[in-house]
Amino acid sequence: MSETDLIGNFLVSRGLLTHQDLDEAIDEQQRTNKSLGRVLLDHRLVTEADLMAALASQIGLEFVDLTDYPIDSSAATLINDTLARRYEALPISWSDGKLVVAMADPGNVFALDDIRTIVRTEIITVMATRQGIAEAIEKHHRMDTEAEEISAEAAGEYEEDDMSSFSAVVEDAPIVKLVNLLISQAVADRASDIHIEPGEKDLRVRYRIDGVLHEKMRPPKNIQSGIISRLKIMADINIAERRIPQDGRVTAVIGGKPVDLRVATLPTVYGEKVVMRILDKSTSVKTLDDLGFLPETRERFEASFTKPYGTILVTGPTGSGKSTTLYATLNILNDVAKNIITVEDPVEYRLAGINQVQVNNKAGLTFAAALRSILRSDPDIVLVGEIRDQETATIAIEAALTGHLVLSTLHTNDASSTPTRLVEMGVEPFLVATALDAIVAQRLARRLCEKCKEPYDATVAELEAVGWDLDQEEYLPELFRAVGCGSCGKTGYYGRFAVHEVLQVTEEIERIIVEHGHSEDIKKLAVAQGMMTLRQAGLTHVRNGNTTMEEILRVIV
Repeated sequence: MSETDLIGNFLVSRGLLTHQDLDEAIDEQQRTNKSLGRVLLDHRLVTEADLMAALASQIGLEFVDLTDYPIDSSAATLINDTLARRYEALPISWSDGKLVVAMADPGNVFALDDIRTIVRTEIITVMATRQGIAEAIEKHHRMDTEAEEISAEAAGEYEEDDMSSFSAVVEDAPIVKLVNLLISQAVADRASDIHIEPGEKDLRVRYRIDGVLHEKMRPPKNIQSGIISRLKIMADINIAERRIPQDGRVTAVIGGKPVDLRVATLPTVYGEKVVMRILDKSTSVKTLDDLGFLPETRERFEASFTKPYGTILVTGPTGSGKSTTLYATLNILNDVAKNIITVEDPVEYRLAGINQVQVNNKAGLTFAAALRSILRSDPDIVLVGEIRDQETATIAIEAALTGHLVLSTLHTNDASSTPTRLVEMGVEPFLVATALDAIVAQRLARRLCEKCKEPYDATVAELEAVGWDLDQEEYLPELFRAVGCGSCGKTGYYGRFAVHEVLQVTEEIERIIVEHGHSEDIKKLAVAQGMMTLRQAGLTHVRNGNTTMEEILRVIV
């Protein structure tokens, strides 16, 4: 079969080209002696990406669309931009210890030999469009070039510990541009956090994407103070104080979207580490359907938050989506007939029709102080961002006992250990038992990439190892594994969802709490009463093809 036939058949089979258009293009090709690809592009019958995908299929390579590919900067900067532009090639990721290189012309053996000599590792070649490679080189080498420029300018101007030169460096345009670039790139990469970490010889920048940290760049050590000071000024943090942790906030517009950054500094042996939590204010509040609630757990949860009073706690580690779940719940409860007041630190999303109070510890407006004032403002529903101490816990519990619906979060490992945690904080067991109505424990798991996930038949040993209930199975289930493609950056996952367990506090569980019973006793009784544990909910998502067994075992003990 000729090259023309192979390319044409590929495009037709993917629905990118009709048989009639193909026949007409072949006729023109024969009349003009142009290549089939040139004819198709001239008449705009296909895009360059479609054509490159067809060519890649013909020679047995993978095609990668770099427009939505999260390129690994540690790979991209292994070759300089001059060489990358000359050969129209860019390292984009790692796969099993091998470097994945996107090329517009994978037949260029001289380019491949030069790249192998520089990186000194095995290479996997994939195809990409010339425009895609050029844009990716511009995007990912811009950071590297900027850092070199700043390094050269700053090298002779100040010493790292010279406080008098800080303001000059901070106001220097390259530093400002580099910090702006770090933030805008993080937003573009869907990162939830930016970590700027001082080392002995350089500065490491990492982004947390879908719950996993990825290294993005390593600026030179001599611009460390400039970068950190610039961030501290943006966040209204004291740049002269480097001995204690500090925190602040930045509001910016990135790509036309308003973004809030929560900034926290931490002194380390090599300088101050800075972590920025990214809160995209333009993102609409998710619904419960978006969060990953299974029908069984959602039904139990709705039965609790639709009651007129009581306490509902959402528990889990930091970054497990607790606030998102509470916002989605408030969205359902938001009604013109109800007075809803929240006290948060910080206010992450603005909700129309809801009175939101921002904690200000410096001014004395703590959670406990704000909560006392809120209860004098005739609320129907109260949301407390987090229960951090005995005083806040006691006021929240008493508010529920006086006819209010109280929603809040707490840091515990699972739902059944939450009552014990409240008692340990100093709340009387009978108050905990009476006021608590439901506890939701949750974790965030990565969602399988729909474009590349691959089905496989699970084995009995594999299922037994994770506690799968084989007695309920007539046949072994078909599960999915992560593969990795251009859309998900070779990770096999794209986005996240929440895994939940919902414990309803029944009279029998109240009795165990009052009697200072063990959390394991609460768990056993809750399971007997129909609670689906985090592990069971996670395995249900595995069965539904939403994620993998490995991912559930990573996030749930």
